[in-house]
Amino acid sequence: MATTCVIREVSKHVGAEVRIGCWLHNKRKSGKIQFLQLRDGTGFMQGVAVKTELSEEAWEAAKSLTQESSLYVTGVVREEPRSKSGFELTVTNVEVIQITQDYPITPKEHGVDFLMDHRHLWLRAPKQRAVMAIRGQIIAAVQQFFNDRGFTLMDPPILTPSSCEGTTELFHTKYFEEDAFLTQSGQLYMEAAAMALGKVYSFGPTFRAEKSKTRRHLIEFWMIEPEMAFVDHDENLRVQEQFVSHIVQSVLTNCKSELETLERDTSKLEKVVGAFPRITYDDAIKFLQEKGFDIPWGEDFGAPHETAIAEQYETPVFITHYPTKIKAFYMKPDPSNPDVVLCADMIAPEGYGEIIGGSQRIDDPELMAERFREHDLAAEAYQWYMDLRKYGTVPHSGFGLGLERTVAWICGLDHVRETIPFPRMLYRLYP
Repeated sequence: MATTCVIREVSKHVGAEVRIGCWLHNKRKSGKIQFLQLRDGTGFMQGVAVKTELSEEAWEAAKSLTQESSLYVTGVVREEPRSKSGFELTVTNVEVIQITQDYPITPKEHGVDFLMDHRHLWLRAPKQRAVMAIRGQIIAAVQQFFNDRGFTLMDPPILTPSSCEGTTELFHTKYFEEDAFLTQSGQLYMEAAAMALGKVYSFGPTFRAEKSKTRRHLIEFWMIEPEMAFVDHDENLRVQEQFVSHIVQSVLTNCKSELETLERDTSKLEKVVGAFPRITYDDAIKFLQEKGFDIPWGEDFGAPHETAIAEQYETPVFITHYPTKIKAFYMKPDPSNPDVVLCADMIAPEGYGEIIGGSQRIDDPELMAERFREHDLAAEAYQWYMDLRKYGTVPHSGFGLGLERTVAWICGLDHVRETIPFPRMLYRLYP
């Protein structure tokens, strides 16, 4: 009797007969041989159906298969060095579940809008499956990194009464008789959790009502946000280096076939280990001005600026000590220069922009109250946040990593829309 198996595990069954539930990705025929390109969600492999070795019923069943038809295929696993998977299936039987008619996404080229309208089907394509598999591995690496270092996973609310950073780019809704907003960050709540558990992190969806159509932006995206009590700015950067290095090396180790499917130049990723270079905002401004950019001190960086800086390095680079006035109200000023804050943005190489933003947080209650006034923040909405400074304040730091930008960089994708199963963009809420 054939052993039930998945494609990812056929290496364990060489020479044995297995039965796989799968879909037909593609098919070609050469005389009395049919070459079935099969997929089952765990991988792809070829099944070779030879007419003289099959019953007439099984041969006709194989002939009837169309793109994305579903079936059970039985066959003997053989080693095949010419195959990408290293294995091939000599088919002994085919059981049709459903013959698919007029599958919309054919092997020809399709426009982006068409593919996005059919995202629920496009996910089945080899490259899209590879991206989702790598995304899953990144998530697993995130959890492993924090679990191994004594962090506790905490879940901040999705509905909040106020903004995290005082921005107006929020999705508004009614919470019974009150106003509420979809969260743009879980950070403030993670600060409260860190005061209870020491080292914590959140991992969940965030929302920005930005009318942006760039290749780096989504309306709904996922953030990993650690917060750490008794951790200063320098240690915060060290954690970030270790974190990103761990993620990249985990993907290199566990997603070799997926990276190959994406034709990713892994030599660039292999360099993402150890300490990352650091430059101050002042040095970055000087560099950009020397390169001909018209950017004065005190202005934030855009995509062209970040790309120009990143091109000088083979690994991610930290830009530290941004001007106080262009950063969030909760960032701690540099004691030696209050015009800048103890913060850093991590810029990914190859033009992928900022993947992490972090800082040491203000722990002085008087300075935090002053910041509230400067940023015109409603004291009653943030009273609970002020309590964190009032009752046992300590030095603490944290950061946020954007999952989708990280996936885009590691996979070498042109657009962030392919990094999430069902992207939400300025003009797209379907499917």
